[in-house]
This record gives sequence, C-alpha cells and structure tokens, in this order.
Amino acid sequence: MLRSLLLASTLLLSAPAIAAAAPQAPAPAAAPAKNAGLAALFEAYDQAQLALSPISKSYRAIRDGDYGKWDEIGAAADERSRALDLKTLADLRARFPRASLSPEDQLSVDIFENRIARSESLWPYRDYGYVFDQMNGAQSEGPAFLINIHRVDNLAEAEAYVSRLRTLDTYLDQAMAEAKERAALGVLPPKWVFPYVISDARNVISGAPFDTGADNDVFADFKTKVGKLAIAEGEKARLIEEARKALVEDVKPAYERLIALMQEQEKQAGTDDGIWRFKDGAGQYAALLRSYTTTNLNADQIHQLGLDQVDRIHNEMRGIMRQVGFTGTLQQFFEKMRTDPQFYFPNTDAGRQQYLDKTQTFNTEMEKLLPGYFGTTPKSSLQVKRVEPFREKSAGKAFYDRPAPDGSRPGIYYVNLYNMADMPWTEIEALFYHEGIPGHHLQLAVQTELGDSVPPFRRFGGFTAYSEGWGLYAERLGKDMGQYKDPYSDFGRLQLELHRAIRLVVDSGIHHKRWTREQAIKYVEDNSADAKGGIVKAIERYIVYPGQATAYMVGKLKIEELRTRAQQALGDKFDIKEFHDAVLLSGPVPLDLLERNVDQWIARKKAA
Repeated sequence: MLRSLLLASTLLLSAPAIAAAAPQAPAPAAAPAKNAGLAALFEAYDQAQLALSPISKSYRAIRDGDYGKWDEIGAAADERSRALDLKTLADLRARFPRASLSPEDQLSVDIFENRIARSESLWPYRDYGYVFDQMNGAQSEGPAFLINIHRVDNLAEAEAYVSRLRTLDTYLDQAMAEAKERAALGVLPPKWVFPYVISDARNVISGAPFDTGADNDVFADFKTKVGKLAIAEGEKARLIEEARKALVEDVKPAYERLIALMQEQEKQAGTDDGIWRFKDGAGQYAALLRSYTTTNLNADQIHQLGLDQVDRIHNEMRGIMRQVGFTGTLQQFFEKMRTDPQFYFPNTDAGRQQYLDKTQTFNTEMEKLLPGYFGTTPKSSLQVKRVEPFREKSAGKAFYDRPAPDGSRPGIYYVNLYNMADMPWTEIEALFYHEGIPGHHLQLAVQTELGDSVPPFRRFGGFTAYSEGWGLYAERLGKDMGQYKDPYSDFGRLQLELHRAIRLVVDSGIHHKRWTREQAIKYVEDNSADAKGGIVKAIERYIVYPGQATAYMVGKLKIEELRTRAQQALGDKFDIKEFHDAVLLSGPVPLDLLERNVDQWIARKKAA
C-alpha cells in the first residue's frame, strides 16, 4: 500500500457539476512546447497548497518558517483548500483555451480537471469519513511523522521538533473536535475500532519520560537525532530537557483526553460495518468507487469482476499444486500453506531479521535486472524498515513512503513484523516487488525525479488505480523477469494477487451488499491461504477505507490490457522498456488518460 498517496487522497476534497477531462483535441502546429503562463499558474497553485500544509512541506523536504508547525484540521481548512482548487480551475479555463496548448500541456489540463472533478464528487460526503481509526488519525500519524519525516540537521530543526511536540496537543484537539462533530451526525466507526485507537494512544505515552521504562519511541528518536548534531553538549541537554517537558506537559494530557473521548464514543458506536448505514451511503460508495478506480464501474460490476478474477487465480494455483506434488483439494492446500510451520520464520527477533535479510536478497537481485526492462530507473535509494513498535499492532502488513525530492530522505518500505505468523516467507518476494522495485519505489521515485518537466501537482500527486495498479502489475512483472524460482514463492505471488481479487468481492460485499465483518472474514478464509490474523486486519482495513482496495486489481488489469494491445499492434517493434516509459514518464494519470497515452505511443511507433 502506498501510504503517503493514500493519506494525500483524503485531502483531495474539492461538484459533480464540473466536467471530467475533455476529449483530446489536436494542437495547432504552432502550439508552444510549454506555455509559460500555464506553468506559472500551476506553480502558484502548488505554492498556495503548500502554504496550507506544513506537513506537506516537510514531506517535500522544505524546511522553512513552518517547519515547527502542524496542519490545521477542520471545516475552515477544508473550505480554504476547496476554494483554491475552484479558483485555479476557473483561472485555467478563462485564460488558457485548450486548443492553444501543446499536447503535453493539454495532458496537464486534463489531469488537473479530472483531479478537481474527483474532489468535488466527494465533497458532499466530507463529514462521513472517520477521524480516528486503526489506520488513520493524528494519534499515530503525528508520532510517525516526527520519527520518519522530521529531519534534524541543525539546532533550528531540533527546536522545530520541540515546537511540534509542544503543539501536538492543538493538532490532536482539532482532530477530536472533528470527531465530536461527526459523532453528532451519527458518524462513528464500528465498535471494534476503538480498542485499536486507545491502544495506540496509550503506547505513545508509555515509556520514559512518562514512566520508568525504556525511552518512548518519540523521545528515543529525538535523543538520537540531537545526539548526532555538532553542537555543545549543554545545548543537547537543554533540547532534550525541553522535549521531555513538552512530552510530559503537553503531549501526555492531550493523549489522555483522546483516550477518554475514544472510551466515551466506543459506548455510542454500533456493530454495523458498511457505509451503507450513513445518509446516502450508496451515493457515497459509488462516488468513492469512481474516484479510486477512475472508472465508471458500479458496485455490482466490481463484485462480479472480483468473482471472475478469484476463479482465474484459483485455476492458476492448482497448477502450483501439481508442480509441488500436492494431491488434495485447493482448500486443503490453502490450509497447508496457512498452517505449516515451514512457511514461517520464528516469531522472534532472529526470525524478524531473517525476513528482512530475505527481503534485501530480492532487492539486490531485482536491481541487477531493472536495466533490461526499464529505460528509466530511480536515482533515489530505498530503505527497508520495520514498522515502529508503537503502531505495529494496528498498522497494515506493508506500506511505502516516497523519497524526498532533494534526495535528503530515501524511499522507505515499511514491513510489519509484529506477528510473524501473519507474514509467510512465501510472500516476501511479491510483497517487495509491489512496495519496492519494480513497484512503488520505482514508480514514485521516477515520478518525483521528473523535475520541472511536469507541473508540481503531477510530480507529487497521484491516482490510486494507477499507482496501486502499477504495484500489482510489478508483482507479475517479476515472473516475466525470471524471478519466483521457488514454486512456493510463485504461489505467494498468486496468493497476493488473489488477495487483491478478493478485495473486489468483500469491499463491495461490506459497503454495498451489507455483509458483516464476519461474513467477509469467512469468505477470505474459504477462498485463500491468508493467515487468520492477516485476514482480520485486511477486512478491518477495507471497512475504514471504503472503495480504496478495489483500485489495485482494476488498475493492474488495465495496464496488462494495454501491454497486450501494444504487443499485438507492434509485433517486433514492441519494446518493453519503451512501453514502461510510456506508462511511467507522464506521472500518475487516470486510467482513461493512461489508455490514451499508450495508444498515442503505439501510433508513433507504427509510424516510425
């Protein structure tokens, strides 16, 4: 899962009255290569967006006067962001007739219009998302941001870290105010969510300086970063003492208020899981499906697509069964893969290190293979990292954060090793190809490294179906590249693909067909080799992220369809490296625009 992109998607809330991207019109022969005025408009839009979000600035490695601040949370902030979107769109339409622009600028306009149209389609449902759940919310995102994103290279940046500690209470209080307003509308997550949030909150205020245990994760992080500074020891001691006071005097009381609120709301929460239970829940789910998949597929079509893909992958899995000599049924093979200890490393620190070492082996192998399949490869490095202890109990099994554009922070692949019984070694290879290379890290690093050749919103924005579709495509691409030499690893690849096909069934089942959490868990148990703990976590994720999980398979199938189309149309002229450039070098696009881009590349190749 692409974590930073997923978080960013919640900010893209800018009305169905806005048209989607217009069909491409041919540009006049004299069209400029790049319209300077349009570029300036997009640059001003980017700067205005950044001014509204100190957090986004930090992700972009911008360390200015906002470096010690948090974003504002609430309706006023949402309205300001939407107003900026709509004003920029109005300026664009008034000043830049589409026919006067080059094809590349037309593509930027089409992407921007699509982006705003998606945001507007979700605007009526802006108060129906969960503020706190096991995967979202300031309770875990704030500490994780400080540890992983807030760099400390000098005294001023250390003081900015302390400033963020002092004001984390305000950030949390704003989020709590939002949660109270939504509860008044009847918008509460299901009852089972609250123990996760409470547990994460308690973890944040456990350990020193809150009690006599080992250093809290945030305190330990701050000490480590300050310890590396070339400043006087007295200054280091002063900074550490200020951080300690901020944690004890500001952070702890805020988390205690949050725990009290979650305990109170838990009593009010119900046990239904799908968003069908909200006012116009059907309309909300339809809008989310359109937004995440960038298609017009409805919930019933999504559900049937999932059933069809489950059948296809089951048949491919039977081929693996024959290969390894298993003579039972597919369901019996699932049970073997789920329970046989040979497929799991020990649930110990040594076992966790084995998992990380195996991941690094596949990283090294794939790096050597990339030049044969990609014309453009990342300059940014990739770091493999365990999910921090304070949030590993509730976090997903794996996710990725993109590199900083200035090279100061690598791309980071997080793997959750809280319970090794949920992380079979058979899936290590495919999981790494999805989150690392040639998946998210390759795609997002290449996108970030496009530089000024595309507007900032294209360089740093995204579309879930494109990026997650690419990640799932990358898992299968590994097989084309000669990987998955162990048949059980190839089964792991199919298992992860099956996991994404099942998502189409259970996501639409929960939010459209009114399945219970237990029904969805049972469907996965009956149709896959997922470990029980992993199944529960996955279903709980789909419940709090309606529609998001459907984008993976939809996007992957489109990329594969376009590759097949290109191979059939071009024959000997087909070049896999050029195809990948045609997909990647535009940056993320909706699937209809991706199809247009590839069709144009095919036409150029034919004409050459």
